[in-house]
Amino acid sequence: MRKLAFAGAFLSLGACLAVAKPISITFVHSNDLHAHIEPTIIRKKAYGGYARMMTAIKQVKEKEKNVVLLNAGDTFQGTLYFNVYEGLADVAMLNAMGYQAMTLGNHEFDRGPAPLSVFAQNAQFPVLSSNIDFSGEPLLKDLVKPSTVLTVDGEKIGVVGCTVEDTPNISNPGPTLKFFMARDRVQAEVDRLTRQGINKIIVLSHIGYGEDKDLAKQLRDVDLIIGGHTHTPLGTPDLDGWPKAGGAYPTIVRNPQNVDVPVVQSWEWGKVLGKIRLEFDAAGRVRRIAEAKAMVLDESIPEDPSLKAMVAGYKKPLEAMQNAPIGEAGAAMERGSNAKVTSPMGCFISDAMLDATSAMGAQVALMNHGGVRSALEPGKITYGIAISVQPFNNTLHLIDLTGKELMTAFEQAVAKGGLIPSRGVKIEMREGKVVSATLNGEAIDPSKTYRVCVPSFLAGGGDGVFALRDAKGRRVDTGLMDIDVLVEQIKKKSPIKPANELRVKN
Repeated sequence: MRKLAFAGAFLSLGACLAVAKPISITFVHSNDLHAHIEPTIIRKKAYGGYARMMTAIKQVKEKEKNVVLLNAGDTFQGTLYFNVYEGLADVAMLNAMGYQAMTLGNHEFDRGPAPLSVFAQNAQFPVLSSNIDFSGEPLLKDLVKPSTVLTVDGEKIGVVGCTVEDTPNISNPGPTLKFFMARDRVQAEVDRLTRQGINKIIVLSHIGYGEDKDLAKQLRDVDLIIGGHTHTPLGTPDLDGWPKAGGAYPTIVRNPQNVDVPVVQSWEWGKVLGKIRLEFDAAGRVRRIAEAKAMVLDESIPEDPSLKAMVAGYKKPLEAMQNAPIGEAGAAMERGSNAKVTSPMGCFISDAMLDATSAMGAQVALMNHGGVRSALEPGKITYGIAISVQPFNNTLHLIDLTGKELMTAFEQAVAKGGLIPSRGVKIEMREGKVVSATLNGEAIDPSKTYRVCVPSFLAGGGDGVFALRDAKGRRVDTGLMDIDVLVEQIKKKSPIKPANELRVKN
């Protein structure tokens, strides 16, 4: 019997050895989709959208043998689709596209554990994060795993997830979840997988491009890091209306074992899909990167008819919302036109921004005059009217600025109409220079740090306000949409009335 048992074990070992073989695997990945189910229009050209993503994925699978489709988080928050369906429209389409794993982003927690629980229950793929302790949250503890193992042509691929650790400060996960630094938890999970004999391991990360590069320098036995969170365009072309690429695709980082590890990310909203093909030897080592590209999903890629029909079905109830009343204007809310004229509408918007982010530490909010596109007439306000006021779909960013940087921002904005601050801020300017600045009655200290909320347009240096773009302090894209924040403020304050105050005096 001992001989038979030994013989059986030998045969089993032989079978395992026979399976181990060189393999080429193509990883297709997205991140920070933010419920952009429909295409995004940039300079009158359409990019992305789930139906176009579906076609692109099918095209890769038709050409490549071993394709793995992964999502690096932040599928929630960003459009009316999320407001209405709380991720259920997204998960239905991610299932249809054939995603095989997803790590959690911080915005998956924006509405607490309950919507995420429903999303995860409906996902036909594993939902991952290794650096969150879910044991105290009954809605999620059995639904999210630290890693998963995929089988591709007989070979096992380990996928380990991780989430930005300051999620409690920028989202709403609630008190039952515990977040840990990604590095130690990810390495522990990688080590657990390697002890099982899994020698091809991918980290699916939502901690940011810079943080992914640092992670690659520290982790052992990781072959590829697919990231998200910072919306970093890597290897993207210089197209009209697109930002400059933030790095190479892939970015190569040397790990502690003196092995090169590729780090990739695919910008945002499905406008780009990442594609990287790795050739592994029989021992699971990457022999070479056979192909790597940021796939631009422009109008040359047709929309998949089946998914386009799904989108149309989900969109129909949204169309009715355009005409749905959300509140009332008790008096006219004038737009204002430049830095010499007060903007009641702009003041209302900046106050709404401050209220939406004060729990995240915001002390000041700034709105640009050019971002206020319409006034409000007295009477009923519909969602469609609100969109006419703020049509640009900016997200709100938090930036830590010194008082000096804050005052420089006001000075730089003068040429484009100036900035509209939130309540409590009083600025006096003379010949384009700040001569007096107070916050809640106290002088703004040039050396003190203030947390400031701005729309993404300004955060990127829009209107020539480069002090916001170039500030070295901590910055976070909250993912909150300006239109959503405006609508919520109208609902809370209805009937709304103008704040009759001049916050910036010239």
